[in-house]
Amino acid sequence: MDFKELITVVGYGIETIGVFVIISGSIVSSFRFLSYFRKEEERVAYHIYRRQLGRSIILGLEFLIAGDIIRTVVVADTLENVAILGLVILIRTFLSFTLHLELEGHWPWQQVKNDESK
Repeated sequence: MDFKELITVVGYGIETIGVFVIISGSIVSSFRFLSYFRKEEERVAYHIYRRQLGRSIILGLEFLIAGDIIRTVVVADTLENVAILGLVILIRTFLSFTLHLELEGHWPWQQVKNDESK
């Protein structure tokens, strides 16, 4: 196995971890939602569910971006592939930021004066 093949496998492995994080986060969040739904108000249980699910999606997107970067920069280093990678990263970054804003109520770069988010 040469270097490019190894990096391709590593890139796909990191992307697989991202997909696994999203799937397992969805499953765990759903089971926790059912548990909270029995104990808490419906509104509170739903809020906790959305926050946990959103966090797993954001974390999974980070792994997917890392895998894309590794595979594109090392393996397919043509200008067209780099441009496509840039577009994919922009879309995924936009998704991450909007999910963070929706879940936390502020942009990632803004400081929160009190720690209400936890």
